[in-house]
Order: sequence, then C-alpha cells, then structure tokens
Amino acid sequence: MDDKLGIAVIGCGYWGGNYVRLFSELPNTRVVVACDQRPASLEKVTKRFPGIDTTTDVAEVLKRKDVDAVVVCTNAVTHYAVTRQCIEAGKHVLLEKPMTTITSDAEHLITLSEEYKTTLMIGHIYLYNSAIRRVKTYIDQGMMGQLYYLYTKRTNLGPIRYDVNALWDLAPHDVSILNYLLGSEPEWVSAVGHRALLNRREDVGFIVLGYPNNVIGQIHVSWVDPDKVREIVLVGSERRIVFNDLSVQEPIRIFEKGVLPSPQEPTNYAEHQFAMRNGDIISPNVTLSEPLKEQGIHFVECVTQGKQPLSDGKNGLEVVRVMQAITESISRRGAPVELASLGSIDATTFLQSAAAD
Repeated sequence: MDDKLGIAVIGCGYWGGNYVRLFSELPNTRVVVACDQRPASLEKVTKRFPGIDTTTDVAEVLKRKDVDAVVVCTNAVTHYAVTRQCIEAGKHVLLEKPMTTITSDAEHLITLSEEYKTTLMIGHIYLYNSAIRRVKTYIDQGMMGQLYYLYTKRTNLGPIRYDVNALWDLAPHDVSILNYLLGSEPEWVSAVGHRALLNRREDVGFIVLGYPNNVIGQIHVSWVDPDKVREIVLVGSERRIVFNDLSVQEPIRIFEKGVLPSPQEPTNYAEHQFAMRNGDIISPNVTLSEPLKEQGIHFVECVTQGKQPLSDGKNGLEVVRVMQAITESISRRGAPVELASLGSIDATTFLQSAAAD
C-alpha cells in the first residue's frame, strides 16, 4: 500500500507547474492528478510527468479517495470558491496567495478548515526563504537598534496578468514579508496606482504602510519597469540591512552605519545634534535552499503531524485585510485608510472590472 501523501494540483500555470514538480520530487508525496480548464496546460503536465492523471473537472478531483491534499493555484478571484469545495470534501489545502479577495471569504475559509479539521496553509513563499528568516532574527535580537523604516522594490518588465492588477499580483509577497519581519499588521495604509499601459488594470503601485512603534514601510511594484528587482532595505539606528533576492552570492548585506540624536542639549529649539557612525559592510554566510521546497515540506509536516502552519489562514487573512485597505486607498487617490475601521470590502468586483478587456 502506498503510504505517500496524495496531492492534487488545481490550476497548472506557472506556479501550479512548479508544485507538480515539487510534490513529484519529495520522497513522501506523490501527485495523483492535475486539474486545469486549459487543455494546453494539462498537455505540458502529461509530457513531463506521464504518470499523473489529468482532468478539467474539480469535482472529479475531489471525489478521489487517493487525494489527501490539494494545492490551489487558480486565479485569485476564484480562490474562495475552489478552496471551499476542497475543504468541504475533507481535503487539506495549500492555497496560493492572495488567500481571497474579500475579508469575509478568508474568515469563512478559516472557520471551515477548523470545522472540517483540515490544514489550511497559504503560499506566502518568502516566509520560507532562509535569508528572510535570517533578517528576522537580526530584528528580534535588536541588531538594528531602533528600526526606522523598511522599503521593498518588486519590479520587472512583465509578466502582465489579466485576472488582477500589479498590486494584487505582487504586493502580497511584500506585505507578508513586512508583517512577518515586524510581527504586526500595519495600522494604516496609503496607496496610489497608475495605469501606464492604458489598460483597465494598474500596472504600477506605490504603497506606504504605517506600523506600530512609528515604523514606516514602503512597497513599490511594477510590471513595466525595465529592470527586474527583488529588494528589501531595512534602516535602523545601528545598522542598515539590504536583502537582494536575485543575488546568490550575497543575498544579505549588513551596513554597520547608523545615526542617532546626540545626548547633548539642542543648540536651539528642536535642533538636535546627531552622532554618525560609519562601519564595515558585512555579507553573512546564508545557506540557501529552495523556498518552494521548504514550504512544501512544511505543508506535509502540518498535514501528517498536525503542526500549525507558519503561513496559516490567519496569516493569509491579515494580508488580505491590508490588500483591501490598499484597494480602498487607491479609490480615494491615496487617502490613508485605517485598518481598524476597515469593513469587509469586496475587492472582487474591483478586480473583475479591471480585468475586463
């Protein structure tokens, strides 16, 4: 009897194809079926993995007794409906980001997973990046001193999607990273988007997030930038840290530079003297591994050992809340939106209308 965890992948585009590969390679899992409404996508799976069944029918997937868990990689606006079916069929679910496009839908999926006693994990892949985890330890150990602000840049020339705008496509990565590093949701957000390609979707976004303890985060995302950049910069009183996801040799650089108000009395009203410190630049040794693999291994452990996912439903809900606040702020031309006053804004209508050509 095969004791491997049976996996189904629903949605076999770029990320879905990667999950088929991953769970075909892990020693304690096997992909039993791949599902997609596009025959061309299923043909690619069949050519590379001839032993995997394929179907265009989600219901057929969920009827199979050899399917223990499902990876959902469909369009964002369909995440809730597909994942709900999976949970109600008693399947464990690894759901790609964003969890949903409506807060109430995310809350309902959490409730359902608890009711059906299934694992619900969200694909916030950067939480499984060894370099990001290292940066988290630096913050928690107080290496940064007083953390002033963080900013991220996630840009490239494409790929351009047709189900969501650039902010919903790219920014959930950075929101999940900043929330993870700071251990908190932002208190307010302000965002503007720009339709540089004259489409009905924002291609460019600039986001500011106000976190507790007077820490500011900024996110820049774009589909139309000439350079591919995946960077996070943290600025504190003691050190500056740069994470470059595209650098294999130096994913983290630590600048031992800082600036603090001098303990001397100000020379006049509100004019403080400042103490500058200029030190070394350090590139710590970071053992790199494939984040998708680390995420997949963790998912299997959560399913088989009953562990709580690092990126659980609550984590996914927090990111959706921030994304909805971003959507609301864009509609107000950048006016700040307090998360405490945020209702269950339906971003689905916003995204679907923007996706229409």
